[in-house]
Amino acid sequence: MFPQVPAGGAVVAVGIDVVAVDRFAAALERTPSLGRRLFNPDEMVSATGHPRGPASLAARFAVKEAVAKALGVPSGMDWHDCRVVTQTGGRPVLQVSRTVADAAAAVGIADWRISISHDAGIAAAVVLALGPARPAAGTPTGPDGTGRENGTVMTP
Repeated sequence: MFPQVPAGGAVVAVGIDVVAVDRFAAALERTPSLGRRLFNPDEMVSATGHPRGPASLAARFAVKEAVAKALGVPSGMDWHDCRVVTQTGGRPVLQVSRTVADAAAAVGIADWRISISHDAGIAAAVVLALGPARPAAGTPTGPDGTGRENGTVMTP
């Protein structure tokens, strides 16, 4: 199931990316430092401590690329500030910090949802960048907390 948008949440941006697993694996083999430049050490191993395979790493890189696209490819983005973490039960979630968190805040992104997959030699990722939750229609939001301004109920 695709990750759900929370009630009142608004999609601010969408990013998508695909990566050819064999090309990504060849790049990692050709340039040993590439993995360290793209991933935090804990991203390169599974929850059981085993090294991630090329398909899994390619999918995580696709997430990072999709995040960059959702942000409009900000200059100075550090790949280490965008991490895919696996929750108990296997669900991947996105954690952002420093350069990525700053770029997200600048465009009104408050939260993220990701979906990743790899099959038949292709890794793919979709990223939803979410704005802050908005109050439900009719919720008091006026200056005096009544939900009324000039005699009308304010709605988002």
